[in-house]
Amino acid sequence: MGDFNLALVIVAVVVSVLVLLVSVYLLVNYQHPDDANQAYFPKLVVVLGLTVAVLSILMLPADVANRQACRKAVYNGACNLTLPMRTLWLVVYIVDAVLVFLIIPFAMFYYEGDQDKSVGKRLKTALIWVVASAVVCGLVLGILYGLVGKVDFTVRHLSSSVETFPNSFSGFSSGQPCISGSLPRACAASTAQASSLTTWTMRATFPEYVVALTTIVGSVLFTIFGGVGIACLPLGLIFSFVRRPKAVITRSQYIKEATELGKKARELKKAAEALHQEERSGNKGRKWRKNVKAVEKELLLLEDDMKALEEMYPQGEKAEATWAFTVLGYIGKLIFGVVGLIISIAWVAHIIIYLLVDPPLSSFLNEVFIKLDGVWGLLGTAAFAFFCFYLLIAVIAGEMMLGLKLVFITIHPMKWGGTLMNSFLFNVGLILLCSISVIQFCATAFAYYAQATAAQEIFGHTLQSLRGIKYLYKYNVFQYGFVALAILTLFYYAIFGWRKRKPTGRFQLSN
Repeated sequence: MGDFNLALVIVAVVVSVLVLLVSVYLLVNYQHPDDANQAYFPKLVVVLGLTVAVLSILMLPADVANRQACRKAVYNGACNLTLPMRTLWLVVYIVDAVLVFLIIPFAMFYYEGDQDKSVGKRLKTALIWVVASAVVCGLVLGILYGLVGKVDFTVRHLSSSVETFPNSFSGFSSGQPCISGSLPRACAASTAQASSLTTWTMRATFPEYVVALTTIVGSVLFTIFGGVGIACLPLGLIFSFVRRPKAVITRSQYIKEATELGKKARELKKAAEALHQEERSGNKGRKWRKNVKAVEKELLLLEDDMKALEEMYPQGEKAEATWAFTVLGYIGKLIFGVVGLIISIAWVAHIIIYLLVDPPLSSFLNEVFIKLDGVWGLLGTAAFAFFCFYLLIAVIAGEMMLGLKLVFITIHPMKWGGTLMNSFLFNVGLILLCSISVIQFCATAFAYYAQATAAQEIFGHTLQSLRGIKYLYKYNVFQYGFVALAILTLFYYAIFGWRKRKPTGRFQLSN
């Protein structure tokens, strides 16, 4: 038993180091060339945020393995030698909340500050915004914790009279399990009356309450972005193959399209210069922010059009090889899209038959993971972690899609070798905020697989019994919203997904 726990600790340390290295690798390869050799503090925050987010996802399978470490113990105190998962959960999620609500906003305010100002003024402005946000969040948390920071557990009150220890137990039976007296048959839950149900109230710890409220905020975003993303992630890849260029265009067509894109680029440059002039004059109202978002989206669409044009007319000595790789790339999108669609269907089906139907029709994926664990010890754990990571990727895909369609959502694209630090920070913050909800969602969806874990205790009992919050989980509000948005997105792609995007006309700023 001690060897098993030691091995678990070694695996945890090795995985943590690997996750840190992968985070650094993603930062180096996704960062924009303009951020090379600068913006070191935002980069440190990005690496830390990615590491915490990934480790938080991996902690649930680690929690399951930690539970199994003392399941078959033959001596008392074996469970005391396992990892302190409850403490680790609270530490990780407190760090998560600090990163999301304090450190990442500070880094974004500093990075997006006016470059003409000195470093001291940018730090001062960012600090003022973060301190103001922290004061507001602290007041809200303190007031809510003082007023409704309690847990209401529904329990059954059982009691029995007392008498001398009997010499014979012949008087007890399945029909009379209790000691005879003034309260007959009141000590057995199976025979107790409905009136024995009562509410046991206790105050939640403040760290648990912070995790709970952060989970609620993350659950709202997760329901919206995740519900849309679970459908648009695979369907976007499949319809990208459907809308792929079928053949190389002629040189005259290329010149015509490139000329149109050049005109569009000059229009956007002129609009960006006008917005920059308004910013320098201090005119940064609602209209200015709306125009900035519109220009950002038009720039992203222009980049996509330029990439599509380059794909349709490859140039250089290796033009044929480039076209061949383009074709293979679209075939790869089709394959990954089909695999992703299978996973998305499995997720939605599991939510419906295990969470929304009462009683559940089947434990479905829970049984799959358990059987995979029987084949090889870490196979079920790996499959479980993959399904959780898939939800996080779906959140980013959903945010990207809604950002392109809705004006009031700021878009922050993630591009290989072209991601600015503000987009990196925004997406890392979104991943961190939604990772808590993903863990809670997975702990609920895979309750049979993750039973008797510290995560179940925090997310399954305390969170779902918090006063004022428990009704969101009692009536499966987030699960219904998730499935509804996934179905609506499916219909959207079925109607509009196969169509190619029409080129926009002349771009003008709104007056």
